[in-house]
Amino acid sequence: MAGLRDLTIRQLRALAALSANGSVTAAANKLNLTQPAVTLQLRNLQDLAGLPLLQRTNDGMLLTRAGQEVLELHERIEAAISACATSLDMIAGRTGGRVSIGAVSTAKYFVPFAIAAFSKLHPKIDISLSIGNRQEIRQALRGYELDFAIMGRSPPDVEVETHLIGDHPHIIVAPRGHWLAQDFGLAAVDLTHETFLTREQGSGTRMLMEQLFEATELQPTIGMEMSSNETIKQAVIAGLGIAFISAHTVATELEDGRLVALDVAGLPVVRQWFVVRRQDKVLLPPAQAMLDFLRAEGARFLPGAHAKQL
Repeated sequence: MAGLRDLTIRQLRALAALSANGSVTAAANKLNLTQPAVTLQLRNLQDLAGLPLLQRTNDGMLLTRAGQEVLELHERIEAAISACATSLDMIAGRTGGRVSIGAVSTAKYFVPFAIAAFSKLHPKIDISLSIGNRQEIRQALRGYELDFAIMGRSPPDVEVETHLIGDHPHIIVAPRGHWLAQDFGLAAVDLTHETFLTREQGSGTRMLMEQLFEATELQPTIGMEMSSNETIKQAVIAGLGIAFISAHTVATELEDGRLVALDVAGLPVVRQWFVVRRQDKVLLPPAQAMLDFLRAEGARFLPGAHAKQL
């Protein structure tokens, strides 16, 4: 512990660059340093830690468990530096502060509207929004670069604080004029011969769809896998199949009639939207204000057009 008090930010950044890029050469290029300089920083950091931080493998240089602990220290320190810079800018009157938000891809259909409303109330606050898939946002939340994230399920391996925004319904959609569109009270078995267009393995929507299939013993034909809700929507509109999808992603298409929601027993499957933050992430006043706004007002920005179709 005494040794770690003498570490430097340069040493930590060398470790982070190596972890991100897989080799000393790539880390040196990233940091605009020579390879010997990076090697020296890593050797000195390892001496201070008193444990091996790196392990050479066929896949490159990987961090040991001790290395992962030191890397997490780096993330906390970088977050603290960023927070301090924001505080100094606020004190100097140069800015109203910054907020960094992450959101899973399905949330992009309402989060920008919430941000726009908040920005009208706080025009001097700069807001950064990162959109990614569930795994990307979970990984970002494990670090400290995000103030909070908007998602359905938080990482199981991080202590977090969650605040409910509202319901997140999932439905099955078909193209306009589909032969089942006018039928009511359909059972899952009625979809046996339909082709489902799906999200990729590991996505939250895909997992929820598979749970529905298992619960109803439905074994439909699985067509193309796609990594984008937008692509799935266009494929359904084109008549390539039907899809189990978030109602929030198809609100506009349902309203203008390009898609129809099938009336299937057990649907919609309703999950929830949450604002999720690490418990040990200290929020500066701008981020806390945004969090409070989402807790109080977030539900009114959720698309509601799906209700007209169900």
